Amino acid sequence: MAAPVIRFFRCALAAIGLTFSVLTASPAVAEIEMIAAPTDRGVSYHWWPKVTPPDGWHHDRNYSVHYSVNAIAPDGVYFDDAETVMYAKAAYKPREPEVKSLEMFIERDHKSFHADTRGLTIKETTALTTADGKRLRTFTFFPTQTGNWERVAYAEEGDYYLIFTISSRSQGGYEAASAAYESLLRGYREKAPAAPAGADATR
Repeated sequence: MAAPVIRFFRCALAAIGLTFSVLTASPAVAEIEMIAAPTDRGVSYHWWPKVTPPDGWHHDRNYSVHYSVNAIAPDGVYFDDAETVMYAKAAYKPREPEVKSLEMFIERDHKSFHADTRGLTIKETTALTTADGKRLRTFTFFPTQTGNWERVAYAEEGDYYLIFTISSRSQGGYEAASAAYESLLRGYREKAPAAPAGADATR
């Protein structure tokens, strides 16, 4: 079975070589998970939005590192083998200086994907609300002939543009997993809620 189609415009930041110290020094960040993975050529740094997989799904660490996204697959299946997957990507703003707003980021992403994919229809659909109460613009990317069925939500938080995607090789797979994708977005928040005053932090 072929590997999932990952938009490499969205994954290109992983190859830039931005140092981990610069990332962690950022004054305004979303809820981003950052890891350092050893390789034959040294340490490779990766970061992505921290999300809670919905019931029946799991975070696939190996493929998250491979693609530099938060790779989420159905339980019992590897990300690359699954008919339907979800993934979340964080793009670091200082490495996209020509992009001045979320609207520009969305427009650039659409143009990039249109250029690489023939027979594609992109439409804006119902916004999704996160656990923070933020409404995210979402778009469907549907093939007119063959290709992946996708829905993409965009967000802007601190020093990052965020992208949350569901991608399926079939319309049936897309429709079956849509509720789980919406659940993933409803559970996302920029920062974890603060512990109540006087709460025992050791518990």
